[in-house]
Amino acid sequence: MRVAVVSDIHANLHALGAVLDDVAANEPDEIWCLGDVVGYGANPNECCEHIRERAGLVLAGNHDLGVLGKLDLAEFSDDAAAAARWTRTVLAGEHLPWLASLQPSSKRTTVELFHGSPRDPVWDYVLSDDVALESFALTSAPLVLVGHSHVALALGTGGRGVVGGLAPSGTELALGEHRLLLNPGSVGQPRDGNPDAAWLLVDFDTDRAVFRRVVYDVEGAQAAIRAAGLPDVLAERLARGL
Repeated sequence: MRVAVVSDIHANLHALGAVLDDVAANEPDEIWCLGDVVGYGANPNECCEHIRERAGLVLAGNHDLGVLGKLDLAEFSDDAAAAARWTRTVLAGEHLPWLASLQPSSKRTTVELFHGSPRDPVWDYVLSDDVALESFALTSAPLVLVGHSHVALALGTGGRGVVGGLAPSGTELALGEHRLLLNPGSVGQPRDGNPDAAWLLVDFDTDRAVFRRVVYDVEGAQAAIRAAGLPDVLAERLARGL
């Protein structure tokens, strides 16, 4: 089975469209989404519709839960909270019960999936060796998938420590040699200094995983954010991948 793993779309339809085109060209059997379909961006309805139609597994992210009112927006940055409040006013009714049905973690036979981390599936970031070690200790599957940080990562168990780090486009890994913790990076709001949309192809037939990046219409996404009256910083940061 071949799986396309996406995460942190954040209502960026321009990025999602480019990623889905690249995904289709690679002909996966399923799409898995690690959460945060909405928040920040200007096209929550279209992004919800695409993911509802095409993804076989979808997790809830903290921004999804914030829009639903399941998390206090006081816990978010001012710009993120403003975007969540705006999203509530425009999100179509059929998407609300769908988002409400999602959970921040899930499991497949050889994979454990979390929006955040095994320590806290909603809020925790896997951005240090210590958190990665705890995440491995709290799971048993050969492959652990996480999102939330907007940074593509490939981490493995090596002796008593953690090996690996950032996973730029084209990074390819063998599955099964060691336990792995992978973050596909963000579709709609990359924060690793590269503005290109990110996703991950996991091929369980050949036991390989490949990190991919896709150029998209950043200016179009910025224009949509500004036209919606959302905070300008949410548009500006797209061009810098920060």
